[in-house]
Amino acid sequence: MMADDAPCEADARETTDDRFSVVGQRAVIATMHGKERVISPLLSQELGLIIEVPSGFDTDRFGTFTREIERSGTQLDAARAKIRAAFEHAPHARVAIASEGSFGPHPAIPSLAIGRELVLLVNRETGLELRGHDGDLKTNFGHAVVDTPITALAFAGRKGFPEHGVIVTGSRGNQPAPDILIRKGIVTPDALDRAVREAVALCGAAFIETDMRAHVNPSRMSAIERATVDLIRKFRSRCPSCGYPGFDVTERIAGLPCEWCGEPTDVIKTEALTCVACGHRIERPATNQIRADPRNCESCNP
Repeated sequence: MMADDAPCEADARETTDDRFSVVGQRAVIATMHGKERVISPLLSQELGLIIEVPSGFDTDRFGTFTREIERSGTQLDAARAKIRAAFEHAPHARVAIASEGSFGPHPAIPSLAIGRELVLLVNRETGLELRGHDGDLKTNFGHAVVDTPITALAFAGRKGFPEHGVIVTGSRGNQPAPDILIRKGIVTPDALDRAVREAVALCGAAFIETDMRAHVNPSRMSAIERATVDLIRKFRSRCPSCGYPGFDVTERIAGLPCEWCGEPTDVIKTEALTCVACGHRIERPATNQIRADPRNCESCNP
């Protein structure tokens, strides 16, 4: 399989065209949970941005993983809202960056959890918007209902505690009841013990879940770092027609023919790269294989 992050020379180009250069430009990162630790060094070194983190900037108003405020709209909607607020907070900044995560069951394998990270960059002068993505099955996202500190500690240990924080709430019908009790950012066994005992005394059980806020979740921080790397790759991938950044795969097309019968299969045959600015489109082989394994053929392996 050809790597998505390595378009061939005919598909995209790295250019010295400085119309979209951000070298020396001031940029603001919309965060209150330490995401600048992984975002800032990469964007400073690779794109030449001068990064700042606004003081007193509240990103929780756009939704929280700790249940106080539900996110409205999509992951992208929330990131864009953070960008707009960051520009208002830092009117001198030309560029703004925001990150938003999403966690839940894998759409094809519900028993597995998947984490998705988006890192969004917007240049207010050029109108450029670029999105870096990461999807990872190694997320520690999860929860359990427990009735003793011992079972809570066992669950937390499987999720990377104490390096990874956890949240404890009350429990009602095996569901979280933060209106009864909520203790977040728990990173020590003593704090976990106290929180579980409080919840059990109030509810008979405690709902424990991973704390997905970046500053207490190293696994998520690593995913944000990978999404930032993806963002940089897209910034450097320019349309071969007009030079606009972000020339990347927008569609994967199935139909690789079966090795035995020649009928099209569900195996991806080609990838399409499209420019969001001029619409220029290129299709390229998605794999070095010219035939699909018969095991993937509905005719030969019904």
